[in-house]
Amino acid sequence: MQTFETRLFSSLVKVFPDETPSAHPYAVGTSLCGEVYSFQLAYRFTERVTGDFSVNVEGCPDPVTVRDVACVPCMQPIYKVHDENVLRTKPGLFPDVLQPLEPMYCHAANVWHSAWITVDVATPGTHKLDVVCTFDGAEISRDTFTLTVIDAVLPAQKLLYTNWFHVDGITGYYHVEPWSERGWELIERFMAMGASRGLNLILTPVFTPPLDTAVGGERETVQLVEVTVKDGKYTFGFDRLRRWIACCKRTGIANLEISHLYTQWGAEHAPKVVATVDGVEKRIFGWDTDAAGDEYRAFLAAFIPELLKVLKDEGMDKHTYFHVSDEPSIDHLEQYKNVGGYLRSLIPGYPVMDALSNYDFYATGAVPLPIPATNHIEPFLEHNVPGLWTYYCCGQNIDVCNRFLAFPSQRNRALGTQLYKYRIAGFLQWGYNFYNSCLSRTKIDPYRVTDAGEAFPGGDAFVVYPGPNGPYASIRLEVFHEALQDQRAFDYAESLAGRDAVMEILEDGIDPITFKSYPHGDDWLLGVRDRINRLIAKYRA
Repeated sequence: MQTFETRLFSSLVKVFPDETPSAHPYAVGTSLCGEVYSFQLAYRFTERVTGDFSVNVEGCPDPVTVRDVACVPCMQPIYKVHDENVLRTKPGLFPDVLQPLEPMYCHAANVWHSAWITVDVATPGTHKLDVVCTFDGAEISRDTFTLTVIDAVLPAQKLLYTNWFHVDGITGYYHVEPWSERGWELIERFMAMGASRGLNLILTPVFTPPLDTAVGGERETVQLVEVTVKDGKYTFGFDRLRRWIACCKRTGIANLEISHLYTQWGAEHAPKVVATVDGVEKRIFGWDTDAAGDEYRAFLAAFIPELLKVLKDEGMDKHTYFHVSDEPSIDHLEQYKNVGGYLRSLIPGYPVMDALSNYDFYATGAVPLPIPATNHIEPFLEHNVPGLWTYYCCGQNIDVCNRFLAFPSQRNRALGTQLYKYRIAGFLQWGYNFYNSCLSRTKIDPYRVTDAGEAFPGGDAFVVYPGPNGPYASIRLEVFHEALQDQRAFDYAESLAGRDAVMEILEDGIDPITFKSYPHGDDWLLGVRDRINRLIAKYRA
């Protein structure tokens, strides 16, 4: 069909409907066994046509999934102040959500589409994957992608990775009760998607997380622990928490991250806690609670020992992390030390971590495990902070890696090289499925609002979309997972050839990689990974 055009691209290309892709065609790749490998077929009809259209892949011995890259709107792609490594700065449509590729009938002229092709790699050897497009049952194109699979298995992920899981995002969008059977079914499906893409530490709402909430406001109650107050004494029900842990174990999430036990940006108040008091359900703690007051301390003194018993009973006592308060500033130091010290006295031996970008704050000993932002990590690296984590969110929009809709995908995946070079132990990002506006003032439809109500750069708040019966991935989720796979491959190559050999490949012909300095082209990153794969093959031969 002369009116049809195709091009093969890597997973790092974003195909916009109104722009002919300028990236180099990509039809040859390498992989290790155990990887999730993705590439794309971009296509367009140059004339308006009607007829049944489909894309299929032939010749692969391993499972292959073909999905459609659908576009979503974004009013705020990036903040006014930004660097030049941005694809687009104006409001518009951005390719992102990966949804089932359903047969299409009407096809507009000169509109570019992309089919996202994913291989669950298991079989060594060189495989020629034929990507076949049909129109009204007749073949109209056949493009061949050659994938060479090294006879070596990608090792397990060492990095701890949490992308904050928001139960109210699920219940709000699907209009279900949090702990109804339908709610649990959806929660487990969202967990499974995250686990399949590297999530191995999950925000666990023992109480409704006091995150991204307007002062005095409330998020929907999604409290796992049942609290009863009778004659002034507390008792606790942990059935829902035990079921949550069972879901984690079934889906492959090995670690729990207990939601923050004090409010964000200062630790001045308690999270919302709902209890049945003398037979009546009511909120007993929240914005009107002094975090350091006797009443809340007495509550924690009753609750924490019971929680620790459940964690131990479920085999999670060595796999649980605690938070005090998110993103405290130096102005909050004394309050943070006060309440954080009390919490730590109740959980001896358990790791306590918080997002914190001021090294002087950390140096006081207030936060045993700091998580600095990628654009503030240098002092922590210079002081060789042990077991260092890092994070990014909306504020990391200049020079450093991030996963915004408007950023090139290479800027998402390049993080893997940085995590490896600096031996980062953990990574945190706040929005796996945050489907609220800024400060949780309203619920949003993530297919219409991708910037939390023009609050953050589009894509900051979530990486999965709610499908009819569970989540759809985004290209940003898939590419971030590729970054995690890269780090695992670098670790594997180091175990075979030594660190110097790996770093020589990573920094060959470029300035030293930092969190703010790294090559911006797709070819560099794809070439690095290919050379690492071939280094592994050399030692495995």
